[in-house]
Amino acid sequence: MKRRDFLIQAGLFSTTAIASVSCNTWVVHSATKKSDRQRLIVIFMRGGADGLNIVVPYAEPAYYQARPKIALAKPGQEKGVLDLDGHFGLHPALAPLMPFWQQGNLAFVHAAGSPDPSRSHFDAQFYMEIGIPGNQRVSEGWMNRLMGAISNKTPIQAVSVGTTKPRILNGQMPVANLASGRNANKPIAIDRPQVSAAFDRLYGGNDTLSQTYHQGRVAREALMTDLAQEMKMANNGAPLPDGFAGDAQRLGKLMAKDPRIELGFMALGGWDTHVNQGSDRGYLARGLGSLGKGLAALAQSLGPTYQNTVILVMSEFGRTLRENGNGGTDHGHGNVMWVLGGKVRGGKVYGEWPGLETAQLYEKRDLAVTTDFRDVISDVLARHLSVNDTQLSKVFPSYTPKQKIALL
Repeated sequence: MKRRDFLIQAGLFSTTAIASVSCNTWVVHSATKKSDRQRLIVIFMRGGADGLNIVVPYAEPAYYQARPKIALAKPGQEKGVLDLDGHFGLHPALAPLMPFWQQGNLAFVHAAGSPDPSRSHFDAQFYMEIGIPGNQRVSEGWMNRLMGAISNKTPIQAVSVGTTKPRILNGQMPVANLASGRNANKPIAIDRPQVSAAFDRLYGGNDTLSQTYHQGRVAREALMTDLAQEMKMANNGAPLPDGFAGDAQRLGKLMAKDPRIELGFMALGGWDTHVNQGSDRGYLARGLGSLGKGLAALAQSLGPTYQNTVILVMSEFGRTLRENGNGGTDHGHGNVMWVLGGKVRGGKVYGEWPGLETAQLYEKRDLAVTTDFRDVISDVLARHLSVNDTQLSKVFPSYTPKQKIALL
């Protein structure tokens, strides 16, 4: 193994570190300690979640005509949706999120998505994660470009933990690896005193490589300390719960404790509901129940940091308006994006609603996209992370936001 590769894998090339909280949870550390630093967490629902059964347009007769088996009942009816604004209702499995809606810091942007027509999971996720729909030549993720754009020209390098790095964090910013999941704080070779002493002697100078090595050592020690403290407090004599809620709590506690963690990313699978999707119960309801509880746990575990945090929830595309013969739905187009956070102007469903009549559908089968997903993200980056137009053009090259949504 080359010396540089060893250092990268040991996580010693960074004043900023990408690290995993679990196999699908990632955080980004910066070297700057500012307690009021703004945070952004992106949660990606892989599989094409059914936005029409998440934020349900119960006032649309076409919704019930197209979904005789899986449609959710209107508010006030048995097993009905939770009314949001007289037109839309929330899936009852997401009841843990209603307090956030009522407090005014949970919002939705409906009929949002990518303008690319692909119904391929691979392509649609790829385009959303690189932030350039239709472009197969770019491999850099928009969150990686964001890291560079907000670094104030200070080179930011990163550490990744886990077997694979998500596309959204892929890019030119250096990424090293640590062990993943429950083994995130497992010692590695560089933690052995003999090995670390040897590298300390080798990189004890003032040259660039030696300085980077030293900064990486500091970042790793801080990360390991955070993880050890979090594990000790969370265990309280018992193991952490499995699943999303447990990972979300770990992420929230880490971000609350360490102001250097600016960005977080979590990916959740299981939203490709072609068969037996269900209505108020069933496959989708179980997934949404776990997601709702996890988001509530995440917000709670962030503590006061929640006021400086925005949580974005998105999926690569929505699903067909009409249910199929297997009690499910197929790959569609428009979807709903979720925005949660202490300063979010919530209690509102944003976006231009296109309607569900056949002539209003995309290709006469799917919810149309009236809000580009980049408009939603751009608004959050500008208002929450103070990303200016020049920086924004680096995050989303060749794209000019078309709508001012004012989510914060």
